[in-house]
Amino acid sequence: MTISRRQALQSASAATLLTAVSRSVWAQAQVDSLRIITGFPPGGTSDTLCRKVADKMAPGYARIAVVENRTGAGGQIAAQALKTAAPDGSTVLQTPMSILGVYPHIYRKLPYDPVGDFIPVTLGCTFDFGFAVGPQVPASVRNLADFFAWSKANPTLANFGSPAAGSVPHFIGVLLGRQGGVDLKHVAFRGTQPAILDMIGGQIAAVSGPIGEFTQHVAAGKARLLAASGAARSPFAPNTPTMIEQGLKDFAFEEWFGFYVPAKTPGAVVARLNAGMRVALAAPETVSGLATMGLEAKSSTPEELAARLKADTDRWGPLVKSIGFTADA
Repeated sequence: MTISRRQALQSASAATLLTAVSRSVWAQAQVDSLRIITGFPPGGTSDTLCRKVADKMAPGYARIAVVENRTGAGGQIAAQALKTAAPDGSTVLQTPMSILGVYPHIYRKLPYDPVGDFIPVTLGCTFDFGFAVGPQVPASVRNLADFFAWSKANPTLANFGSPAAGSVPHFIGVLLGRQGGVDLKHVAFRGTQPAILDMIGGQIAAVSGPIGEFTQHVAAGKARLLAASGAARSPFAPNTPTMIEQGLKDFAFEEWFGFYVPAKTPGAVVARLNAGMRVALAAPETVSGLATMGLEAKSSTPEELAARLKADTDRWGPLVKSIGFTADA
């Protein structure tokens, strides 16, 4: 996957600027080891982002930087691990927006407070979602209308997987079923790749997940991408029509990954982490590496990330309430 000239110029410019303003701050920020926690398994989009950033955080910020995959409960276990970590800049959580902005609306009780227990560091990337089918679904099914018709004719096979119960991909699958007038049964996995492996193995019909998770399987002819969730076609899947293009009004969804530290982490530590991570995210090899997974590298100030989470949390409340969406849907 190549990046555009505009992206390359923006990346180079950002890297130069951030290096200039943060070199003196970052050079002083020494910890023995940095642990970046993700709630999803190796090989997926979340893990890829963590590893790209970790590669750039050592040895400048820490002597070593490692990624820890704490899967389970749709990312809640990873979030809880950060909550109990020392607030010294040695442990960072990388999380999708949904774990902090959607889960409060669908779970009666969470083992963490999305605002009170964490401090935002920086945005990491943004991405669209895709809806794909595997060999269980006939090759004649090429779009959402075809899939809805096939699902109605094969109700016992009409299902879809997602990376976690209560995640945005889960929500999208539920909405698709309702819009298409079919009862799509949801199957929750610990990450998108395990779901896709079951799909291409013929165990489930479809998967809803980050669009970049599907590209290698589509290229290999093992999966077919029926739709993308963005307001416009994804540059990572330009031949795949959006859900809006296929007649689903207001079906425009994207998500972001962000980095957080435990509450009570000193402001100076947060600032040093922010400076280091913004340099890491602007590096050309990070930008191109994330692009291969359908991710657009982006960074922010802690304040900008806090504002973004608040806006998304406020947006999802009415959406969840309007259709009665729950993690068990």
